[in-house]
Amino acid sequence: MTEEWSLIHLFNLGGAFMWPLLAFSVATIALVIERIAYLLYHSLNVSRLRDEVSSLIREGKRSEALALLQNAPRKLTCASIFLALVSNAKHGEARMEKAAEAEARERIRRLENGFNYLTALASLAPLTGFLGTVSGMIGAFKSIASATEVNAQLVANGIYEALITTVFGLCIAILALVAYNLLIQRVDTFAADIVKSISDLTSDLLEHADGEGRGE
Repeated sequence: MTEEWSLIHLFNLGGAFMWPLLAFSVATIALVIERIAYLLYHSLNVSRLRDEVSSLIREGKRSEALALLQNAPRKLTCASIFLALVSNAKHGEARMEKAAEAEARERIRRLENGFNYLTALASLAPLTGFLGTVSGMIGAFKSIASATEVNAQLVANGIYEALITTVFGLCIAILALVAYNLLIQRVDTFAADIVKSISDLTSDLLEHADGEGRGE
């Protein structure tokens, strides 16, 4: 019984459609691991650096704030966004907000890179599994039609073998959807924090503008 229900045995019972499902499962796992590693490496913490920059701006130390952002680790995602904001402060509110928003969109695009493949796999996997099931059902009913004596075991075996691809397809889709929703929630939280931080820092820059920060 253990051998009968092993993954290899079930894979063989699923037929030819199990091969694309295997490729989908490998692609899904690889994408999830790569995206998790990317998000963990590129720190999405916003509040700490924002508070440091805000404190320097309020003390009238805009050049120190600029230096802090220029020397910030590259893996700190929000640093380049704040840098675009502060470095364009001398050009006025509209210019610095536009620069910061453009940099934020680019950073968020990089964070979301590959998410569309996860949603595609979540759609393709169950459809491929269902296609394999339909193909298997056709074969099962063909066997039933050609059999001289039909019994419940013959019918049941044909049906459960045909349904194996649907089960695998649904498992892949569930994994892809769960991973996508968890990852996109983290990116959305970062995006919301960035929007608020840009607004707060813009207010600080305008309120504590000095000769160094104003354009002529």
